[in-house]
Amino acid sequence: MKNFHLPLPDQIYDELKAEAERSRMAATSMARYAIQTWLAARKKTARRQAIAAYATEMAGTEFDLDRALESATLDLLLESEA
Repeated sequence: MKNFHLPLPDQIYDELKAEAERSRMAATSMARYAIQTWLAARKKTARRQAIAAYATEMAGTEFDLDRALESATLDLLLESEA
């Protein structure tokens, strides 16, 4: 594991320390978790944007969703909701 020096504004530092005390967790563990969660969310957003861009680019081409498959899927979903 590597160390990373991260200066924090006083308010954020104070909030982190207070939350760590309330939660009885190390502030570094909380900060690590917050960073991991933020990075995972960014990765998920980037993946969704890439899929949306690909779908937009492929719309109307031979790589677009097969209409029969799309119709069958919608029928199945509507059936399962009923």
